[in-house]
Amino acid sequence: METGEEFGPWLARQLKLAGKTQAELADELKLTRAAVSAWITGRSTPRPTVMADIAKALGTDVGTVHTRTTDTQLGLPTTWYHRPGHPDGGRELGNAAAFAFDADVQVLARETCQNSLDERLTGNGRPVKVRYTLHELTGKMLEDFREAILWNDLYPHYAAVSESTGHQKVGRVVDAGVRDMYEKGRLVLLRIDDYNASGLTGDDYADGKFAAVVRRQLESLKSSSGAGGSYGLGKATLWATSALGLVFINSTLSAPHEGRTERRVIGRLELPWRQVAGEAYAGPAWFGRPDPDSPGARVARSWWADEETVARLHLTREGDEPGTSFLVVGAHDVASIEEKGRSDEDKAVDDDGVEDTRDIERMHARLVEALSRDFWAAMIGGGGRPPLLEVSVRSLRNGEEVIEEEQVDPSSMQPSRTRALRAYFEGTTVERLTEAGQVAARRVPLKLPLSGGARGTLGTHEAVLLLTDAAENDKVKNRVHSLRGNRMTIKNATVSSLPVGTNPFQAVLLAGEAAGESAPFAAEAEDFLRAAEPPEHDGWGQTEELTLRWSPSAYRRINLLTREANQAVRELVARSRRSDRAGGEVLRKALTVKTRPKAKKASTGPVVPVLADLDATVGEGGEWQIVADVSIPRGDEITPMVPVAQLDVRSGGRPRLEWAELVAVEGCEVEDGVLRFAPGVRRAKFRGSTDVGSHPVRTTLTRLVVELRAGTGE
Repeated sequence: METGEEFGPWLARQLKLAGKTQAELADELKLTRAAVSAWITGRSTPRPTVMADIAKALGTDVGTVHTRTTDTQLGLPTTWYHRPGHPDGGRELGNAAAFAFDADVQVLARETCQNSLDERLTGNGRPVKVRYTLHELTGKMLEDFREAILWNDLYPHYAAVSESTGHQKVGRVVDAGVRDMYEKGRLVLLRIDDYNASGLTGDDYADGKFAAVVRRQLESLKSSSGAGGSYGLGKATLWATSALGLVFINSTLSAPHEGRTERRVIGRLELPWRQVAGEAYAGPAWFGRPDPDSPGARVARSWWADEETVARLHLTREGDEPGTSFLVVGAHDVASIEEKGRSDEDKAVDDDGVEDTRDIERMHARLVEALSRDFWAAMIGGGGRPPLLEVSVRSLRNGEEVIEEEQVDPSSMQPSRTRALRAYFEGTTVERLTEAGQVAARRVPLKLPLSGGARGTLGTHEAVLLLTDAAENDKVKNRVHSLRGNRMTIKNATVSSLPVGTNPFQAVLLAGEAAGESAPFAAEAEDFLRAAEPPEHDGWGQTEELTLRWSPSAYRRINLLTREANQAVRELVARSRRSDRAGGEVLRKALTVKTRPKAKKASTGPVVPVLADLDATVGEGGEWQIVADVSIPRGDEITPMVPVAQLDVRSGGRPRLEWAELVAVEGCEVEDGVLRFAPGVRRAKFRGSTDVGSHPVRTTLTRLVVELRAGTGE
């Protein structure tokens, strides 16, 4: 028979739970105390005939003693432990971390799916599988569930919150959640299951993933270098999405704890300070087995539940694959009623005319939409790369399917971007688009700064920009989705100043480890970009971590990456992608355009371009590297200009630096160090690198001045 935990540690814990000593067990078994001690220390194990006597003494069956995959039910039963109020009278009227997010199932999907991606087991090459299940309970199933979670013990705490903090947000949300359950006779559960993930490993209290999620706030312990989360805030969305502040957890561990892996169960309640029966409570509460090692055996810890218990809690997992199931009790979707553009027919309304935030059909659709928008890239494989993620959504009512399980398919919901990423994985990209359906790839540099505020560049990471035609069913076109290691969409931005008549496109920017193992400085770029993300992980910019670890100006490197990516997009879409002369001729014949004859312009003489913007960094070899934008006044003739690089000094003439490289990027040409502009151009761009041999002093000790001069540059 398959066994779980070693007999000695298991028996020692059962005696603690039952409140029995080794001597008392020895007396009941009519054996010596030394025999029991030998079992507990592992020096020996009891004979099969003695196992039955041990089971009787512990109030359980022989199978439980043999398998030891769960605790006996003798002694301390599962119960709620509410943290006592602070002795100094301090009060917390809610979990501040939960207020960082809206009660929005789309936000929940983004944060929880990101966490599952981060905890994917990588050794087997398989994706993490995540399933979202909406389950509405009514009638007897609702009553059975409330009995399983000891609702009658919880209700006085909810009533106290409604009475004492009704003017606070938490109090109003809790009151609405309780009233909905009683008045409508329903309760919505939202369960998130992941498989092929690490599970909540570690001790109940010491450092580990279990304690980080269940016991602590603002702690992030991630398994992978390309992880999305870094603030420890994402888990708060679970409790924020529960109108009752209540979440139950069942985890199958990838590494044994206490000798076992399956059905590690606990519940956590998030309420504000309250007073019940004259006793003050600080806020959180836990549902579990009382820990006999805690003062008065009051603190509840996780326990190894039996299959019947997890079934009653609606936490049964499929198979023994590692991962965790989170059950959000009283799920609601307040943010959905603030959506714009939905017709009245799309809105779910209660009998009293109020929009229903607990409508499972609408929550189902919003979950699918969010998952396909934010994680499409993680679901794609190709060229020997497996997908990182598989995700599905289903909806039930009292155990019966309302909406069958829907596998989120990126190829149908994000067809253009899926085509682009697969082409990159399979090595079928092209340099420029000449036919419909092609995918163009372009390397985009990210110059990584030195840490600790040091001036200079650590190295240049090459991100990958992919661009392809937009599909007809793409809702929003001409966007750039930016990704890094776990391939969750971080930025979803438009591109400004596109050429007139640009064909609709979609673009993807792969940075950090998403750019591939061969990309230079991929791990360093991953670390840098992760530090540049806010708690929502929805952009790259200035953050406190970026300032502290690098410098207050480090974010400019990311701005330059964005500018280079956008410029690459403009160049790719500006090139002719297919022959459209015939179509254009038909269009010209179908149109009649009346214009007034233009008045002859008086000759204004040559116009002089001016330097409009300049970005400069120090390269790996100590050279100054610049990217310059030039603004050109309107005129018939444009004066050629010479870029001049000098070192800024306090007195005397500025030392002039030689150019090692001077390259035209847009709107100009470089001939023998002179910029020449085409007639009618209003804007140009060039880049250059100085010759380190012409530097009189070390570059990091200097300041650069760049000027545009007419003539020979003198």
